[in-house]
Amino acid sequence: MTTPGPISVADHVAIVTGGSKGIGKGIARVLAANGARVLIVSRTAADGERTAAELGASFFAADISRAAACEAVVAEAIQRFGRLDILCSNAGVFPSCSLDDMTEEAWDTLMVQNLRSTAFMVKAAAAEMKKAKYGRIVLTSSITGPLTGYPGWSHYGASKAGQLGFMRTAALELSPFGITVNAVLPGNVTTEGILAMGPEYIQAMTKAIPVRALGDVEDIGYAALFLASPQAKFITAQTLVVDGGQVVPETEASIL
Repeated sequence: MTTPGPISVADHVAIVTGGSKGIGKGIARVLAANGARVLIVSRTAADGERTAAELGASFFAADISRAAACEAVVAEAIQRFGRLDILCSNAGVFPSCSLDDMTEEAWDTLMVQNLRSTAFMVKAAAAEMKKAKYGRIVLTSSITGPLTGYPGWSHYGASKAGQLGFMRTAALELSPFGITVNAVLPGNVTTEGILAMGPEYIQAMTKAIPVRALGDVEDIGYAALFLASPQAKFITAQTLVVDGGQVVPETEASIL
């Protein structure tokens, strides 16, 4: 049995989708700080280029709602770096919509952005990883859907739970090739989207979290770093909840 070294992704090539801001930026920051060569993918060129410059990463503009765009992202990573070791599939949206107001268009749009993009980004990355007999795939899911519910996010919750159903079978299909597929489930983390919910929402969520604080995007980044590392070789089809204990209390009164 070999003695494991420190967690490191030095010289690994990583794609981070939705990496220009929020949780994706936190993941990209942590991977880059630990030696990875990171390709940030975003639909918005201005945000992506600014973040890439800040983190010492690379940037590629793409809307990964289409399979062809996912394939183009992977091809770009191979052209620039010659290999692909890590995919952090993070891109997604979370618009609020009550069940009464739900339309087919609202449902389909969110499923494309959150679930279909995940599936075809994984497919494209896996095709390249199979050649090397190595790969680490980390999905950004959520506690909302797989573990909890929240009014207005039924379609969002369904997409995030769907990611985990996809993950488990993808992990089985890819495991013979040395590829692992896991997911991080963030709770309430300080992002542009959460800040836009307003101070009342933030206050209520903070009160509901046992550690009495929202998470930082880097908290999710460090979880992704471990799952993306060589040391996580015996972990696949698993979920890692990063929520400050939010899903643990039976009631708010049980939080000390």
